[in-house]
Amino acid sequence: MFDLVNDVEAYPSRFPWCAGARVLERDGDTELVARLELRFAGITQGFTTRNTLDRPQRLRMQLVDGPLRALEGEWTFAALGDDGCKIALALDFDYSGRLTGSALRLGFQGLANRMVDDFCSAAMKTDA
Repeated sequence: MFDLVNDVEAYPSRFPWCAGARVLERDGDTELVARLELRFAGITQGFTTRNTLDRPQRLRMQLVDGPLRALEGEWTFAALGDDGCKIALALDFDYSGRLTGSALRLGFQGLANRMVDDFCSAAMKTDA
C-alpha cells in the first residue's frame, strides 16, 4: 500500500482527480519533492510538496508552493495480518483567498476522503 501511495507519477493514469504529477527531486528512499495538479470542485489546482518517507509505516507531506497558505499531511499504514492494511490520511490545510477559500476547502476535504477510497480500490485491482 505504501508503494502505491508513493508512486506519484502513476496518479494521472489511475485517478480521475489527478490532472498531472511529476517527481521533481528524489533523495534516495527517504524524501521526494513532487508536483501534483488536482481536479476538485470543478477547479484544477497545482501544488508542490516535500514528502518524507518512513517505509512502510508513514509518508509525511509538507507544502513547498501552491495556492494554499499551509498544507501538512500524513499517510499512515498499519498492517492487519498478512494480507491487510489499514490506511489513513490526515490533512491540515488553509487556503489564502477569503472568497474562494470556503468552496475550495470543502472541495479539498471531499477530495482527501475520496483519495483514501480510491487508493484502496486501486490496491484491490493490483492484488486481483
